[in-house]
Amino acid sequence: MGILERLNGGRWGVHPHDDHKRPAADTPLRVMPLPAKLCVPLLQHVGAPAKPVVAVGDSVLRGQLIAAAQGAVSAPVHAPSSGVVTAIGPVTAPHPSGLPFDAITITLDGEDRALEAAGVDDPLALEPAEVTRRIADAGIVGLGGATFPSAPKAQLGRKLEVQTLVINGGECEPYLSSDDSVMRHRADDVIDGVRILMHAVGARTALVGIEDNKPEAIAAMREAARAFAAIRICPVPARYPMGSDRQLVEVLTGKQVPAGARTASIGVLVNNVSTCAAIHRALRHGEALYRRIVTVNGGAVAAPGNVLAPVGVLVEDLLAFVGLKEAPARLVMGGPMMGLALPHAQVPTVKACGGVLALTAAEIARPAPSACIRCGSCVKACPMGLQPLEIAARVRAGDYDGAASLQLDDCLACGCCAYVCPSNLPLVQSFQHAKGTLWARAQQKKRNALTRELADARRERLERDARERAEAAAKRKAARAAQQASAAAPGGQEMPS
Repeated sequence: MGILERLNGGRWGVHPHDDHKRPAADTPLRVMPLPAKLCVPLLQHVGAPAKPVVAVGDSVLRGQLIAAAQGAVSAPVHAPSSGVVTAIGPVTAPHPSGLPFDAITITLDGEDRALEAAGVDDPLALEPAEVTRRIADAGIVGLGGATFPSAPKAQLGRKLEVQTLVINGGECEPYLSSDDSVMRHRADDVIDGVRILMHAVGARTALVGIEDNKPEAIAAMREAARAFAAIRICPVPARYPMGSDRQLVEVLTGKQVPAGARTASIGVLVNNVSTCAAIHRALRHGEALYRRIVTVNGGAVAAPGNVLAPVGVLVEDLLAFVGLKEAPARLVMGGPMMGLALPHAQVPTVKACGGVLALTAAEIARPAPSACIRCGSCVKACPMGLQPLEIAARVRAGDYDGAASLQLDDCLACGCCAYVCPSNLPLVQSFQHAKGTLWARAQQKKRNALTRELADARRERLERDARERAEAAAKRKAARAAQQASAAAPGGQEMPS
């Protein structure tokens, strides 16, 4: 069965009438001048946050380690440019809550002095374990949004003897074109990174899925991969959320990932094209992941396009570089479907930031919600085969367990259901609220179980102590009785002194 047959055989996803990718996608890549300061977050990945290895007042160089990984699932953080560490502490997180998270603030000296770095002429001659170590040392994480550290992911692939890599160049979110830019301008880097990753994992083939609305990227990638038969460039129809790993794997391989399982469990490992380009830079040039291409787009942007920017740059500095035509009505990090609305522009970018959107009031306008008409549009659009209308009905009724029984956990929060809903219901927010409530309940249940366990242990300890005291008292009583009986027996009287 071919790609089109597999795609048309499913009833999932949406195709936005205007993906708003151009003209940003067609604008030449720009390099952002260094700002006055950078706020480099310690948590830019799944797992434990990195631990600072510098102190306030320390001078740092571009590429220098400033925070080390903690634990098996973590990633180090490096200085994106040279300067002085002026603060280590909370800054506003790129999240609608506006809550703080820790970052290392570097006041730049403008000289961009770099730490001497050494790459490898032939990474394919290295042992796979050494390749993986270098990927880990470079702080590389998934740049498609998942941000899982790349080294343990590669280790898992080798352990499970994965034979197929799926390289995600779908970039299905409207407005975003950073991956498109990477493939257009750095296709050779991407393909070399794919080859290095195949060597690290032990995979035999790589399938690069690219949506067919990116003809320039497809052409560039085909030319770069022309000499490598094991790497196939596979155009796929443009449909959101084609960039979701489960959907792309099914379309390219025909395999379905079981609920609750990883793609590696079916012999497939998924990585993003920008991640592969970063792996190339790390192995060939010894360059840590401290910068990336970011799409800056939206109706309020004067000169939308793709910008090579340091990690930790403030959103306000990015917007100042591209210019604004008007004050944005909403700022979003990521795409409009799954991105995060920002509380203000004084938040730093992270490794996973593929785009910053400055949207106008007209772009975010949405009619007021009305009652569900049970048309079933959300069911047809759901890429996971769920029943959003039934889940939403249970959430509205406060029946969170009922919502969970309908596989709420499998929801991707992709927004397809809300996009097609004629009643304009905030379905994704409703599902996220339900997930949060269920998580809080589960945590409370764990706390209650721990409390009961501690109470039971205390009761058992008190009962054991009481038994031991009673047994000791009984022994003492028996000993006294025996002594008294011995003294009262004939011939048992003591001699007078």
